[in-house]
Amino acid sequence: MLIAILGPTASGKSALALHLAKELDGEILACDSTQLYRGFDIGTGKPTRAERASVPHHLLDVLDPAEESTAGGYRELALNVLGDLRERTKLPVLTVGTGLYLRALLEGLADLPQRSEELRARLRRSTVKHGQEHLHKLLTRLDPASAERIAPADVQKLIRAVEVCLLARRPLTEVHEEGRTPLQGWHVLKIGLEPPRAELYERIHRRIDAMLAAGWQDEVAHLLSNSNHLTGSKPFDFLGYRELAAVQRHELTLDAARASIQQCTRHYAKRQQTWFRREKNVLWFTTFGDNPEAQRQILRIVREAKSQAAPK
Repeated sequence: MLIAILGPTASGKSALALHLAKELDGEILACDSTQLYRGFDIGTGKPTRAERASVPHHLLDVLDPAEESTAGGYRELALNVLGDLRERTKLPVLTVGTGLYLRALLEGLADLPQRSEELRARLRRSTVKHGQEHLHKLLTRLDPASAERIAPADVQKLIRAVEVCLLARRPLTEVHEEGRTPLQGWHVLKIGLEPPRAELYERIHRRIDAMLAAGWQDEVAHLLSNSNHLTGSKPFDFLGYRELAAVQRHELTLDAARASIQQCTRHYAKRQQTWFRREKNVLWFTTFGDNPEAQRQILRIVREAKSQAAPK
């Protein structure tokens, strides 16, 4: 059996995963494109050292900043971990922040067109000339569903999505629906967290303040001073890291960066919720994952499902 906990940032996925893993002899797998990267810790919401010591965690800190994260690469890593957990009869508990990665793991991946460096170069030049919004508007015309889940600031994903649409001559969303090999041999239980939006936004703001108080700006300064080549790498496009890097370059004040991070995180949470609502067979809870009553209720449900899924 495999448990997947879905929910927007700050909804308490980690707290619920820790509770279930401790009670059910489980281990936690991060399903988040940002937490794969070494050194980018505070702003990506990685579990603390104490949390990692209490329950084994997987798929954290597996990529260098210069490496590219992909859904296919994540699926390969996750399958290896799941194989190990099956042999050791441990319950896998996924904390899902990146819906595409979960879908890649559970449903498999389509056979996408190979990269065209010539087309990518043209798209980069167009982005430099017209701005990121132009690229996002182009994707909206080619594939509205993909444009809805990809942020206008995520140039790398936008370029790949537009590239696939143009090379395949159809929307990326349609391509993803074909030629997949789904995950075999696991009973999957999806638990969804959807707390009230106003309360979620309040918690997002408090969480950002806590991250800044915990030394997020110092972390960014260290990353920038440690390796200059990192500034052009994917992790510096992550929420908060791009703003705090701008603070280090004296392009933004810290107050302006904080306000921007809050706004962008709210928008990101909304996009996550939109994506997760499309997931099938999700058992939804309109609360946070650290709610004790919700934890007790979900634990009962998981125990019952685990019992029913066990071989007779």
